[in-house]
Amino acid sequence: MNIPALPRIDEHTTLVQADVGDVWRALCETLEESFARPRAARYARLVGVADRTASGPRPLAEGSAFPGFRVAEAVRGRDLVLVGRHHFSTYALIFRLEGRDDGRTLLRAESRARFPGPFGALYRFLVISSGAHALLTGRLLAGVRRRAERVR
Repeated sequence: MNIPALPRIDEHTTLVQADVGDVWRALCETLEESFARPRAARYARLVGVADRTASGPRPLAEGSAFPGFRVAEAVRGRDLVLVGRHHFSTYALIFRLEGRDDGRTLLRAESRARFPGPFGALYRFLVISSGAHALLTGRLLAGVRRRAERVR
């Protein structure tokens, strides 16, 4: 998949009161936990995602998969690039971690996606334009932040 060719949707950030290692661990655990829920698995089946079950190496590394996503790149403590596709979209979710001198970590989540055809346009309207994607991405980052800060 040519990730840079996918149109950019949005970017969300959060500043975490924890070091990069704790944030990385919290990110991987939160992603696995969030997308292993029955609701996520039902949604994955409904839209026809390519990766419907957890597989590959653990903790998350290149080649790992969970419902909706496959890990395209994993540079521990720095970058986690997830890709996926389903009936209505081809997409990437890119996480970047930036350690700060004060021990905090800036966590970024960039979304990119293409929505081909009329059904893709409708899906984009329902998920992106409605604000649902932004809400869910914000909740995901908040969950990572809470988990990482508990470790500290």
